[in-house]
Amino acid sequence: MKRQEILAALATTVVEMDEDGAKIAAQAAIDSGMPAFEAIAEGLVKGMNIVGDKYEEQEYFIPEVLLCSDAMIAGLAVLQPYLPKDYNCGAKKVVIGVVQGDTHDIGKNLVKIMLETAGFEVYDLGRNVPLRTFVDKAEEFGATIVAMATLMTTTMDGMRTVIEELEHRGLRDKITVIIGGGPISQVFADEIKADLYAKDANVAVRKLKALTSNL
Repeated sequence: MKRQEILAALATTVVEMDEDGAKIAAQAAIDSGMPAFEAIAEGLVKGMNIVGDKYEEQEYFIPEVLLCSDAMIAGLAVLQPYLPKDYNCGAKKVVIGVVQGDTHDIGKNLVKIMLETAGFEVYDLGRNVPLRTFVDKAEEFGATIVAMATLMTTTMDGMRTVIEELEHRGLRDKITVIIGGGPISQVFADEIKADLYAKDANVAVRKLKALTSNL
């Protein structure tokens, strides 16, 4: 297979949710001598970008996107051992989690996968995260972005608490806060002084990519 054929196959297998095909295309990339980073960036990532567009256009929904991400992860598993150890050393670091009191995490997981695909280094705190933990881990991890989600109106005010804790520790100016989830709105983001609001995973990744490209 030629270079463009391999890259097209990598992208297509992600879009078509084909885990086995992604593994085969990834191995073909390695066998051809293609750098693993090129196969990821120009193949798998391009495929996931198409998936993101389909999600935004409501052609794909969360179940389809998660299956596409499984295919991408299958391809990554083949390619990652061939990456240089320092290939991602300059990546922007993100701490992400679902705020305390909420255990719904499908949306958060989708954002995490898409951020990693876009080249961010992500520290996933999981769900039902104690509010101070967002700040503790942002400090420990050296993150410049904190991403919080909730699907419950009863827990959304916890996001305000995290921002206040960032201010208390003198970290607020160093960290971009992005929030999202069913009950969250731009009005609420403005009220608690979050930097960014995203209505879904695709918007979250696009906003953070635009932000970091300007830094």
